[in-house]
This record gives sequence, C-alpha cells and structure tokens, in this order.
Amino acid sequence: MSVQKQMNPHFEVKVHVTYVESESRPDQNQYFFAYKVNITNKSTAPAQLMSRHWIITDSIGQVEEVRGAGVVGVQPKIQPGQSFEYESACPLVTASGQMRGTYQMVSDMGESFEVEIPEFYLIAPHALH
Repeated sequence: MSVQKQMNPHFEVKVHVTYVESESRPDQNQYFFAYKVNITNKSTAPAQLMSRHWIITDSIGQVEEVRGAGVVGVQPKIQPGQSFEYESACPLVTASGQMRGTYQMVSDMGESFEVEIPEFYLIAPHALH
C-alpha cells in the first residue's frame, strides 16, 4: 500500500541560520549553528503543527534524521494569516551541511497534511575560504 504525501502550499516556511562561534570548537570538529524558523499560515483555516521530520546532512555525506512531537516542546495551532516563530540549533562535525524536512500538520477538520521545510545551508564563515 502506498501513502500519498499531501504537501500544503498554503504554509510558508522561512529559516534564518547563524553560526555560533562561541559554542563551536573547530579543532575538535564541533560546529554549532542556531536557526530561527518562521511558519506562516496563508490559508483560510487554522492548523496545528503535530510533529517534525528533519533530514540533516553534513559535508561528508553523513545523514541524520530527527523526528519528534511538535517543535521546541509545543504543538502550536497557527491561525489563518498568523505566523509561529521558534529558535533551535544544530551541531555538526563538519564546517558546513544542510537541513530540510517536513512538518506534519492537522486541520480543524482532522485532515493530516505535510508542510515542506525547504533545504537550507549551515556554513561556518571560515568554510567559505
């Protein structure tokens, strides 16, 4: 049996990444990135973010998948025209990598759907040289 993933274009996800030099130890292959996510409901109906699925890939191709309930300990209900913003972080063993994923959402009518988190990059400033 195949399951069709229904992606919802009525939600916009924007991510801003910051390299956290004070938490990073390049000499020990520890690079720390903070990111701020903004999820905007551009639809006409509220929906609740139930869980997340992240795919994190470092620059040597190691992939880590992270799944969990909600985000930062909450399962926010996002009203039409409203946004929800949160901050989190990601450690890497390389100076660069990327993240992408999905949020699993539920409408007020009980319909489940996914919202895509577009791929974004984690790059330490010295990795650009």
